[in-house]
Amino acid sequence: MFELLFKYPPAIFSKGKLVLLAPWPFWVLILLAVAGACGVAWFLREKRGSLTTPRLIAVGIAQSAMIALILFMLWHPAISVARLRPQQNVIAVLVDNSRSMGLVDNASDGKTRLKSAEDVLNNDLLTDLSKKFQIRLYTMGHDAARVDQAKSLTADDNATRIGDSLKHIAAEASTMPLGAVVLLTDGGDNTGGVDRETLAQVRQLHLPIHTIGFGPDHFAKDVEIVDADVPARALANSRVSAHINFRQHGYEGQKVSVMVRENGHPLAKQEITLKPEADQSETVMFNAGPAGAHSFQIGIDPIPGEQNAQNNVVVRLINVTQKKQRILYFEGEPKWEYKFIRRALEDDPAIDVVSMVRTTENKMYRQGIDNPKELEGGFPDKPEQLFAYDGLIIGSEEASYFSPAQQNAIRDFADRRGGGVMFLAGRFSLSDGGYANTPMAEMMPLRLTPEKSFTRNFATATLTEAGKASPILRLEDNADANDARWKKMPQIANYAVMGAPKPGAVVLMNVGENGKRTTPLLAIENYGHGRTAVLATSGTWRWQMLQDHTDMTHEAFWQQLLRWLVTETPGQVTATTQHQMLNDDGQVHLRTVVRDKTYQTVAGANVEATISRPDGKSEVVTMKPDPLEPGAYTGDYSADKAGAYVAEVVAHDDKLEVGRDTLTFRREDGVAENFNAAQNKELLTRLAADTGGNYYTADNAKKLVDEIAVSEAGISGHDSLDIWDMPVLFLLLILIRAAEWLLRRKWGVV
Repeated sequence: MFELLFKYPPAIFSKGKLVLLAPWPFWVLILLAVAGACGVAWFLREKRGSLTTPRLIAVGIAQSAMIALILFMLWHPAISVARLRPQQNVIAVLVDNSRSMGLVDNASDGKTRLKSAEDVLNNDLLTDLSKKFQIRLYTMGHDAARVDQAKSLTADDNATRIGDSLKHIAAEASTMPLGAVVLLTDGGDNTGGVDRETLAQVRQLHLPIHTIGFGPDHFAKDVEIVDADVPARALANSRVSAHINFRQHGYEGQKVSVMVRENGHPLAKQEITLKPEADQSETVMFNAGPAGAHSFQIGIDPIPGEQNAQNNVVVRLINVTQKKQRILYFEGEPKWEYKFIRRALEDDPAIDVVSMVRTTENKMYRQGIDNPKELEGGFPDKPEQLFAYDGLIIGSEEASYFSPAQQNAIRDFADRRGGGVMFLAGRFSLSDGGYANTPMAEMMPLRLTPEKSFTRNFATATLTEAGKASPILRLEDNADANDARWKKMPQIANYAVMGAPKPGAVVLMNVGENGKRTTPLLAIENYGHGRTAVLATSGTWRWQMLQDHTDMTHEAFWQQLLRWLVTETPGQVTATTQHQMLNDDGQVHLRTVVRDKTYQTVAGANVEATISRPDGKSEVVTMKPDPLEPGAYTGDYSADKAGAYVAEVVAHDDKLEVGRDTLTFRREDGVAENFNAAQNKELLTRLAADTGGNYYTADNAKKLVDEIAVSEAGISGHDSLDIWDMPVLFLLLILIRAAEWLLRRKWGVV
């Protein structure tokens, strides 16, 4: 219909430029149009008869518009557009042969997306294009590869990298007159889209990319895991949480099972109900297991009728460490809480508590020390002594006991060293201990009250919503069972009334007496490179004493709390990578930060990563200093085989070892194609629009034959296409004249 009225396809008008081919100047056209309008106005004013002023204006506008339109046609309007010269240009046709193109979207016809793409090409599209251009046919997966014909193609490539394929084609443009690119794909790019560099290269060549999309925008029946967030590191046998994001279509209200497995062995199972919203999040707790590199399969069991059950599970890595984390616990007075905390951690193989208790003003009782000289002089007064520990607990001791240097070192312990610091309530701590105007108050997640706040009254501890989801307070795997168990816990006493939480703090537990306002009991936050916490009580020991002697609530609480405190505490050498899971991509960027004993960055160190491969071999990567960040070292590695890799990074300074760290990553091939398998129409339309191409569906792909010639690439020239004789202009003249006549007839002045 559009071409019937306007003579040419829409692409001609959208990419062309209006020109007037008449030899007369444009200002003459404007002058004549104005003169015609004035003449109409004068004539109607003389012959107005019974017409009112508004009716005269309406008739005048219609007659002036008709005169202007006739003058416009006399000025010979045309569209100037760049078009490819027939038989002199090459069209590159790329057919996506990745695994997602093997999906069957319509059960009634039983055709895969790839078969539908073949049909589009072989049902006259290639034949019609060949009449005007030379055709080069490619398959497209990891890269573009030449093929002779679009028949019997197999959807067996493990990845779709549209950007890499376009780079390949753009490189060939230097050796041939490439006029346009046609992509037949579902748009499921595994690299996240076409990068700016590739897009800029295509634009520089003025190369239009026309896309033909296959597949639905979403599956009618499908559950897909979007992401599963787990900690990169954990202590041996720690309870960790997997925060799972997923989307679903067609299963609202259905009950499904969220599972965590390792090597097919189930570790956790949680039954959930799929919500009406398309996107949903759930948290599942599980045990990280013994020391080593662990691969966990996290997802939702397949549901009958799912169109794509391969996107229900993702794999995530956790590096479980065996090294004991050392925590320094400083207590200003002997009390029950101290005794029960030490007892709770006696059998924890991952935590080693070194404690100091002031028994009298000048005497200190030490436990858990490695040698008689450890802490012999009291609380560490040098940063390197304090920074030798991974965590720090400050109990009931007045702030004035610590010198200004020690107070700053406590703050730097979390801020610079990256350790965990926790403050406990007591007669001489927090607000009652004069902490309000010290560097230590700055690092607390809760504000201190101006007055003394410690009370011995009994009160009930309750979980907040954040506390219900936190692995710190998870005593039962099931969330409802865990909440019920906490509601049955005995009351505590000896707690401090705290102020409001600071921005960024998370309150996990509140405490309150009957009929009184609740106050935060346990709050945590990230601080600098580390983390801090306030537990505003010294009465958790009652959770042990007022329950059956076999009850392990108190032990579980303290073990999980202190594991959280120190799990992320870095060593002097810390190795990271942006992506632990490599889906169909082996490029790994390693980054290591090296610090000395005071946790200042070390420049000029020698850093090497020894990488153990899945085939049993090992390779060494020498890491180079990052010029933009002192103390940081980077290196690149190519993981060419699927499987798990372990990188042990060692740093030396003047031939002395500074420290070492272990990093795990895993390459998986043929997995990425299972996800986001619906048509990425947004990517295809944007790619076409950004390059001057058009987006088509399988149903209207035949329009491509007429519109593909509009291009400034290859061998092209500017054509002037007449539009003065467009049927729409003559139709418009008739409509204007008919409208005027109908108005005159209505008003009785025909």
